[in-house]
Amino acid sequence: MQPSPRQTSLIDAVRAALGDAAVTTDPGDIAPWLDDWRGRYHGRSPAILSPDSTAAVATVMRLAAEHGVPLVPQGGNTSMVGGATPPVDGSALIVSLRRMNRIRSIDPAAGLAVAEAGVILANLHAAAEAEGMRFPLTLGARGSATIGGLASTNAGGTQVLRFGTMRGLVAGVEAVLPNGEIHDGLAALKKDNRGYDLDHLLIGAEGTLGILTAVTLRLYPAIAQRAVAWVGLADPETALALLRRLERRTDTIESFEIVSGDSLAQVLKHIPGTRAPLATQHRWHVLIEAVATDPTAEAPAELLERLLAPALADGQAADATIAASEAQAEAFWRIRDSLSEAERASGPAMQHDISVPVATMPRFMIEAAAAAEARFPGSHATAFGHLGDGNVHFHVRAPAGADAARWYAEDAPIVTRFVHDLVVAAGGSISAEHGIGQMKRAELARLSSPARMAALRAIKAGLDPQGLMNPDKLLGLAENPAAP
Repeated sequence: MQPSPRQTSLIDAVRAALGDAAVTTDPGDIAPWLDDWRGRYHGRSPAILSPDSTAAVATVMRLAAEHGVPLVPQGGNTSMVGGATPPVDGSALIVSLRRMNRIRSIDPAAGLAVAEAGVILANLHAAAEAEGMRFPLTLGARGSATIGGLASTNAGGTQVLRFGTMRGLVAGVEAVLPNGEIHDGLAALKKDNRGYDLDHLLIGAEGTLGILTAVTLRLYPAIAQRAVAWVGLADPETALALLRRLERRTDTIESFEIVSGDSLAQVLKHIPGTRAPLATQHRWHVLIEAVATDPTAEAPAELLERLLAPALADGQAADATIAASEAQAEAFWRIRDSLSEAERASGPAMQHDISVPVATMPRFMIEAAAAAEARFPGSHATAFGHLGDGNVHFHVRAPAGADAARWYAEDAPIVTRFVHDLVVAAGGSISAEHGIGQMKRAELARLSSPARMAALRAIKAGLDPQGLMNPDKLLGLAENPAAP
């Protein structure tokens, strides 16, 4: 597409200031970055700007403000809610952070690493491991998701049970604000009472208040041993009881993932090379990982065997197996990491990333699925997620044979409103770990209190008065204070 006059002026100014490597205008090179990961959102943009330093990002932001051109920050483009896709009208330029891919430092003694926004999560894992440390946030997109994107969306992952979300793992933030000024908050201060916490404000803001350029991250000792178990059981209530039973006896459980029998069946059907961990079929399953950082401690496999034996004996667990090798452990995790991919391959569906209080999560998973299937005949609802933190991935598949385009256009929005109403009634959140993006912006406005929306609008207007940062995300175009 042809850039507008203002966009042309900005592109020329960035090229003059930062060189040709910082500007991409070839449509073929831009095309892969115009669609979201799920293929639901498709944008347009005449250029990608690719600064390679914090100073260069500041230059881009200052020039964008001068020319009044909106910007869409982008990392690995793995957003599940269309949060990194440019607007369809081509009004915004993409700012890629992928050239900012340096790990500036790793300090094992302090348990800290400073990583730039474009560092791929898997690369950080490898670098920390080489220093005898680890960064305990893992998710299926670790080979492409970037640190900046993870912090900007306050990502969760499978180890939230023990370590919390990205907000709990970030000890400091460096960012460029919409006017081009640099916020240097990388120092990992234990105490800092200078008013509002700008770091935490920028984490989870989805690029609507500025661009994260680097973060200081908390590291932990590398795992000396781990064990992964797969357990079959009757229902989510039993699963939560098993989790509480384990937590009373050990503090080494890092992951406790619940998977329905239907979700497992979809993986086995659509993901080549996967196989059922248990010989018998069960309505529900849990994946458990226990770790030890001290090589002299009780082996996690022995620990899980000791703790699961009574659960099997009294019928709380119907069947269980502990991975006999690292390859088998990875095979178990591959099933969990492939759940969304398998659901996507099953046909049109609405995937809802929601959270409810942990104590009510088991009942919600069962009752919400039944309610959705009753309300939408022919549909199929299923749930999986991080049982220990209340995060439910709640999917509603279209009836067999449904026309995907028509279903997404007509039925899917009604399905989502219905599910979100159930979530709010349960005291939950319509976004647990994927953010709001553009997928949930209308629902955020519909279901949030006036106080919350007023505060969000005021923060946006205060930091981004021109409304240039990641337009049509989070608050939405209508909520931007001054969309150009």
